[in-house]
Amino acid sequence: MISQYSKSLLMGTIIMLRKLKKEDYQSFMQIEDVMESRLLMNDETPFPPTEEDHNSFLNEISANKDDYTFAIETIDGNQFIGSIAVYLVNWKNASCNVGISIGPEYQGNGYGTDAMKTLVDFIFNYMNINKIKLHVFSFNKAAVRSYEKCGFIIEGTLRDEIFRFGAFHDVYAMGITRKDWIEKKANI
Repeated sequence: MISQYSKSLLMGTIIMLRKLKKEDYQSFMQIEDVMESRLLMNDETPFPPTEEDHNSFLNEISANKDDYTFAIETIDGNQFIGSIAVYLVNWKNASCNVGISIGPEYQGNGYGTDAMKTLVDFIFNYMNINKIKLHVFSFNKAAVRSYEKCGFIIEGTLRDEIFRFGAFHDVYAMGITRKDWIEKKANI
């Protein structure tokens, strides 16, 4: 299994996770600038981010030692397609949150599911974490299906939590425990 993590890369089936480099910043910002991406990423008002917003965010993610953002790259073609992060690590309670952002042109091809499975495997095998959490908007059906394929389950619903498309929508709190992951891997 150690070969899966050679050369500072985390290898999935169709993607690899690697260190986010300065050369990725322009592609990263282009993905974050797409309205479709912003509507699915966070619960803030989806104003177009300024270059200062991007620079501030990139400086912030590189400064926090307990948060880590990986670049997602295709194995065939070495194309940067998005980012995936571990954040809000709670070492005392052995939990963390994860988030992912993939360019719209790469969604629906299994890249996100493979990236998340690769990250979850890394977290449980190398970070001594017992539970991984995330939030997803209820209208983002493709993301919910992808997370379920990775073993996440809906643990709760935050009713009418986000305003999008002229209406209020639920947000699902999803999680996976180390025990869930071990059982899922045993059944593959």
